[in-house]
Amino acid sequence: MESRLKGAEMGPELPPGFLFCCSSVSAGECRIHRTWEHGFPYGKELITAGYKVTVHDINENSMKKFSEDGIPTKQSPLEVSESSDVIITMLPSSTHVLEVYNGPNGLLCRGERLGPWLYIDSSTVDPQTSRKISTAISRCLLKEKKGYAESPKILDAPVSGGVPAAEAGKLTFMVGGLEEAYLAAKPLLQAMGEKTIYCGGAGNGSAAKICNNMAMAISMLGVSEAFALGQNLGIKATTLTDIFNCSSARCWSSDTYNPVPGVMEGVPSSRNYSGGFTSKLMAKDLDLAMASASGVGFKCPMSSNALEIYRKLCEDGCELKDFSCAFRHYYSGKNEE
Repeated sequence: MESRLKGAEMGPELPPGFLFCCSSVSAGECRIHRTWEHGFPYGKELITAGYKVTVHDINENSMKKFSEDGIPTKQSPLEVSESSDVIITMLPSSTHVLEVYNGPNGLLCRGERLGPWLYIDSSTVDPQTSRKISTAISRCLLKEKKGYAESPKILDAPVSGGVPAAEAGKLTFMVGGLEEAYLAAKPLLQAMGEKTIYCGGAGNGSAAKICNNMAMAISMLGVSEAFALGQNLGIKATTLTDIFNCSSARCWSSDTYNPVPGVMEGVPSSRNYSGGFTSKLMAKDLDLAMASASGVGFKCPMSSNALEIYRKLCEDGCELKDFSCAFRHYYSGKNEE
């Protein structure tokens, strides 16, 4: 797989994401390709856990950051994946995941005999995509059998917690796939995050993630709407925050990720909504949720309304601002004085 896929023969250009390639699930040598926002913290956590880490990334700034920390880098992902036993991918969308795995230069392009015995996809994608990749890998064999694996396995293991949690090593992994593969991968996942939750068969980790983000999107809008109304009624946001956080309205959007500028330090609202989970990504995740709901004939009226709001934010130039910017840019909320 080339470090950048583009053109008619190569498929669409891939935005930054990352791929870890690890030689074992016990402490050993770990290769990292295509580091995204979580990538640098992941690499540091793996080093702390005793893994030797090597990196490849299409983003020169990411590569420089690893190099400055004394972490060796490689020039191509092919070098990385061919010498690894475990691969972990995290990419922005279902299209990119399918391209990386099934594309002409993808991880499965060498035929039905694979070197790595375990693949972990931590991308946020629809369950159908996770199941397609799982089916493709289930048809493959290993180039040589490992003592711990008869055939290659894959887990869908998206994360929750965002960049701050990645930096603090407090991410939660929601994992779908064979339970035996989950148990084998658990030490590696625990090296990068605080909690791992097994969700069942292939695609269930992805299903759990889009349900989680659906609830998060709706709750952020509800909290933002309430704060903005409170301001219009003459109530300070700090006062409402104190009330919410000791009452029935308490939630992550009020006590950990408050959307009102000036109420809480260290969150995107305190820095003009930069450096968080973008409105564009939230709209993408709600699209995934709505498509998955449609596939099983389930109606999601609140999510449908939320999606329209996040799409409006993107249309109005806020696609790269944190999704909590709805407080200011949709509800016209004001900074706390």
